[in-house]
Amino acid sequence: MIDNKVLRKLFLGFIQIHILHHAGEHPIFGAWMLDELREHGYDISAGTLYPILHSMEKDGLLTREDKNVEGKIRKYYTTTEKGAEVLIEARNKAYELFKEIKD
Repeated sequence: MIDNKVLRKLFLGFIQIHILHHAGEHPIFGAWMLDELREHGYDISAGTLYPILHSMEKDGLLTREDKNVEGKIRKYYTTTEKGAEVLIEARNKAYELFKEIKD
């Protein structure tokens, strides 16, 4: 049986790469990102995602803009220059790893 806790730790990096990718294409918000991640098989809750977004913002990988959407404040995240550089490096490392483990 696979230990879900171990998988969650492993997939955390994948999730962060996914966030950087999409936030580099257009501003994202939490509910949209949850749906996007679920489409790719990541079953995480808002209680897991939001701390990840806040941590990435604190680390300078994302920038946040609060917008009023139908009377509610929605937090939109965009990849920073530092985040874009990290994404490039992560893509390179992921590609090298994939080439090694694909067979």
